Amino acid sequence: MWGSTTIHQIEENGYSKEVITEKHCVQSSTPLSHVQLACSWQYCAFPHDKRDVCVWNIHDPIMQTLELKGHHQSITALAFGNHYEPTLLCSAAEDYIIIWDVEACRMRIQQGFVPRGTVVGTLLGKVLYLCFSPDDQTLVTCADNKIYVLNCKQEDILAVLEGHLGAVTAAEFCPWQSNILVSISEDRTFKVWDLTGSVLLYQSAVLSSYPLLSLCMDNRAHQFITGSANGQLDVFTLLDGPQCRRVLHIDLQKEQQKYYCKIQQKVKLSENSDVECINSLSNCKNLHYSSSYLNDNDLESGPHAYIELPILRMSHCEYLLSSLLEKDSSFIPENSSSLWVGTINGLFNINLATGEIDATVQFEDHLGLSIQTVGSYAIGSRSTNKIFCLLSSMFGKDIALLEVHMHELARMCLQYSNLAECEKEPLSVIARTPLLPTSPLNCDLKKKEKSKPVGHSKTVTSGIKDKPVVFHTKVKSSGYTSAPRVNMFSPKVNPPKRVSSGMQEKNGCLKGITKEYPLDSLAPSTLHVRVSVSNQPTPVCCIQYSGDGKLLAVGLADKSMLVYNSSLTGSPAVFKGHDGAVNCVGWTQNNKWLLTASEDRSLWIWPAHGSTPALMLGTETFSKPARSAQFYYMDKFLLFSSGSEFQLHRYHLDTSRDDIKSYKKKSKSRLVGKFKMAGTQEISCLSAVNDFYSYVVLTAGTNRALEVFDLNVGRSVVIVPDAHARPVHQICQNNGSVFSTQPSGSYNLFLTTAITDGIKLWDMRTLRSVRRYEGHQNRCQPCGIALSPCGRFLATGSEDKSAYLFELGSSNFIHKLSGHTETVINLAFSSSAPKLTTATLDGKLQLFVP
Repeated sequence: MWGSTTIHQIEENGYSKEVITEKHCVQSSTPLSHVQLACSWQYCAFPHDKRDVCVWNIHDPIMQTLELKGHHQSITALAFGNHYEPTLLCSAAEDYIIIWDVEACRMRIQQGFVPRGTVVGTLLGKVLYLCFSPDDQTLVTCADNKIYVLNCKQEDILAVLEGHLGAVTAAEFCPWQSNILVSISEDRTFKVWDLTGSVLLYQSAVLSSYPLLSLCMDNRAHQFITGSANGQLDVFTLLDGPQCRRVLHIDLQKEQQKYYCKIQQKVKLSENSDVECINSLSNCKNLHYSSSYLNDNDLESGPHAYIELPILRMSHCEYLLSSLLEKDSSFIPENSSSLWVGTINGLFNINLATGEIDATVQFEDHLGLSIQTVGSYAIGSRSTNKIFCLLSSMFGKDIALLEVHMHELARMCLQYSNLAECEKEPLSVIARTPLLPTSPLNCDLKKKEKSKPVGHSKTVTSGIKDKPVVFHTKVKSSGYTSAPRVNMFSPKVNPPKRVSSGMQEKNGCLKGITKEYPLDSLAPSTLHVRVSVSNQPTPVCCIQYSGDGKLLAVGLADKSMLVYNSSLTGSPAVFKGHDGAVNCVGWTQNNKWLLTASEDRSLWIWPAHGSTPALMLGTETFSKPARSAQFYYMDKFLLFSSGSEFQLHRYHLDTSRDDIKSYKKKSKSRLVGKFKMAGTQEISCLSAVNDFYSYVVLTAGTNRALEVFDLNVGRSVVIVPDAHARPVHQICQNNGSVFSTQPSGSYNLFLTTAITDGIKLWDMRTLRSVRRYEGHQNRCQPCGIALSPCGRFLATGSEDKSAYLFELGSSNFIHKLSGHTETVINLAFSSSAPKLTTATLDGKLQLFVP
């Protein structure tokens, strides 16, 4: 019976080690399902007998219990300060708001005195949320639809912030800018305040159909996260001006289902494997399953009730896998961090770079817990090894303190990730092993001559070769019409040396490299040139720069291809002949040949400075139009997709012609192999590196999966199901450039994009998504993406007639390139200079420079 596979016990050396333990549990006199609880790195606090505050030491809650009395009405909110010394605790009721010094109160109790606190507010109403400023000098109190800013030293109201139409559910200070306050409300909006002048800086639109319940600050990325009652999380960043920008949207319900699907596939794979697994997945009897998301029997029985996942509390923390991957920091994503999200039935650890769930702790899977349905949370931790959660029951009176062991949870997460598969032999784009004799890449176009039997020798019948009497490859003129020569003899003085063809190609390839690509240059965001490819609106299907950055090939929907110079000036060279839209264009490394693939099921190779194709592959080769086509393995092969398979062809190009057999072309190609992608109807895109030797070919299909092929062994090696919510329409690898150098690990990064599902950055070594990029509009058209040769910038098209530029290490875009007249459908970075060219659906090209 398969369902959710949340495991809370890990087999280690013959005994089970708990991932989550319950340290203490008590019953309150009244339910506390809607009370703000407090938990810090040392203490936790909750109301006891309505009007008293009970403080536990989280390391020894039974022996070190502290009771604080001072309220005459029921306590509705509690919060700890941000400093170690003194440790401040604030309690709020409708009568008073009191700040306690916990250590001082403990000392007074030991001395036999009654502990006393400082009253900082009186009769402010029903308080729903409390928050200390980063320096613990100011306290924010959320009462009804008002926000009171109080002095922590004495009873003094510094400011009253009004404007929300519903009850204010949370408010937090910005740690990186202490005068800024962010508040959320049941009116489904958030507001940004400047406390220096009590001024409203920004008011959001309605974010959800449900009230906003929780708020969390990310000091590392200078972002804040809001959580709603229907499980929607939004990550925002504060801009320099009075503006906010949404960076990431997370649907917790969908991410939970994807997480369960991924784990179930891993478990089934371990069951079917004959090799003994090194982790607990090999012993399926020890696994505990409870959720019915993927239970086949339950699915057949009928529909299920939809369970909402309200976001009750959030807490920022370090990246979950950082403790296990610290030995090899190359596997740890840059600027990575995690978010703990508490819902009514469990805890979720979400990677803030990707928006995906790394681990989850479902309370119903652990029978030893007293609380299965949670009403209120408090999460506190200053250690990377464990976190502490104080819970109150939704329907009962129980209060429980839980301890989650991060190291064990990270090990469990590692078992279900692709990191466990890549620990021994991680994949690499750069070829690191010799080419196998049986590899499809180890082939030659010319067939070897058949060996002749021993002793057989060639007999010389005549020393005169047969030659044509009249016809030659070139017939010289008789000379009757030419002027007579004046000089009968002229000696050759210092004749020029002949240069081999290989040296000529090398010189031609390197000619023009006068300086390196400026790695520290700014992003190209200034419009330089705008041109139209045609008099009529013509969609641009594809664009690509040549290796030397001097030419730009543009494939059009009007069945033609144009070649511009890098500055987009002058008249372009026109290549015509296809009977369908040109889907793909590609350059060889020496920039002498061009490849085009069309909707008419053909692939042609053209000389860069000619108008007649040297090689033509037609319908006998393609069952369906090629969605992707390119040169591969340092121009040795042709690589293209057709239907659910991709083909590898060896080719030879020769434009010389025989006067006798002028109809017969000397260019030819030969099929080396066909490779079928599993479980898909059509390959939507593929990608492989041509600038250096690489065995890896990446494919994406209409089944929304990614599949990695190793052509050194000639087969598929890894499948990543459900890479996006929609089929991937482009894979963009970090190809680098001959003008720039990058660390070898950078070439293992690649990007994928899909309609309505944003852009994902992947690491080939782990095949995990390490970052997600949103903010652009891509709901209908397959907007393209491009990666700069320096590996620092990502550009993407958008349907709002703009292009967006991201820094690869941040999910927040740095430039919005507006001014286009239609959807930006394709982009390309120059390989030799910091230039970006964008192409639109109406046939406009725009060149941007720094």
